[in-house]
Amino acid sequence: MTILGWLVLQLTDSPWLVALVGFFGWAPMLALGLVGGYLADSAHRKTVLVSTQAASLTASIIMLSLLVSGSEIFWYAYPIVTVTGIAWALDMPSRRSAIYDLLGSSGVINGIALDSVGMSVSRMAGPALAGILISVAGFKGAYAAVTVSYVLSLVLLLRFSVARRTLGADKPHGVLRSLSTGLRYVAGYPTLRAVVTITVLMNFLMFPYMHLVPVIARDVLHVGPGPMGALIAAAGMGALVGAVLVASASSIRFHGRLYMGGSMLAFAALLVFALSDRYFLSIPALLVLGLGTAGFSTMQASIVMLVAREDVRGQALGVVSLAIGASPFGALLEGAVAGLLSPGFALALNAILGALSIGLVALLMPSLRERMEPDSRREGAPG
Repeated sequence: MTILGWLVLQLTDSPWLVALVGFFGWAPMLALGLVGGYLADSAHRKTVLVSTQAASLTASIIMLSLLVSGSEIFWYAYPIVTVTGIAWALDMPSRRSAIYDLLGSSGVINGIALDSVGMSVSRMAGPALAGILISVAGFKGAYAAVTVSYVLSLVLLLRFSVARRTLGADKPHGVLRSLSTGLRYVAGYPTLRAVVTITVLMNFLMFPYMHLVPVIARDVLHVGPGPMGALIAAAGMGALVGAVLVASASSIRFHGRLYMGGSMLAFAALLVFALSDRYFLSIPALLVLGLGTAGFSTMQASIVMLVAREDVRGQALGVVSLAIGASPFGALLEGAVAGLLSPGFALALNAILGALSIGLVALLMPSLRERMEPDSRREGAPG
């Protein structure tokens, strides 16, 4: 997405059109998040993971072919990133449910943290490498590296073993009924409602910042693609450090407090980044931002898997994926404000609104401040 964002910026010089890369990349979460949860509970998870990775590889090959042919047209980025977004939406609940299958409740926190470590490494190394490759080898060389990474990921997935599960006879049949079950279950459980609320806030007000980093880098900090990649990598480094700290923790007593505290820290760092016009102040601000988002991201799925019943765990994760679908609308709003006023103002406004909103959630949804306990209600019991 970093490569496509910089490509669109170079071809159009428009913050709005750059923000559309984020919109099309994350919109499938809203449309297909619940479907991903349904697949996690009803399909063989390895099949889902392999299929989505193959779709991403196909999109990458098409984009590389267009670039090699000399066809650099900005709107090509949108269908390519949409296919990748569809793969993410269908992949995420199955990937996280597979972690629970492999490690059980006792190891799920460490497993999710290690999964976040892997994602943080990619967020750290990927943008930095993308910026260097764009500078040295152009967009064709950068996208060739993306394609190779998808090939390697697919090969590793094919070697990955996940046992097939036997679904219960009373499992809801049909996509619509399954999706309805997940929504009703999350709506009836206060802790899960709080998790989904914060997920919406973070994806609407926090994570769209990534799509404006190329604009901030070029127009505010006055740096090229290499240093721009280092900015995004700084957030990945912070997230990596945070995820490693969570993974190495022997025990965590209050998961919800870490979830909310990390979110608040991220918004505070976003405000510093928004107000900065110096590159060497922006780097540590994004490091701290990444550290905060690690508390959010590791606890998000962990809390769901710790408290949700096994028969609806995938569907509950699907509702979380649906909440992540708030991100494209945040990207649209942020892009519009950045175009009308300035990128820094757009980010500062989001940071202030986000911090205030998280504070309200902490005040009005006290279940997230308590210790997490598994849902002991009988299946079908009311919330």
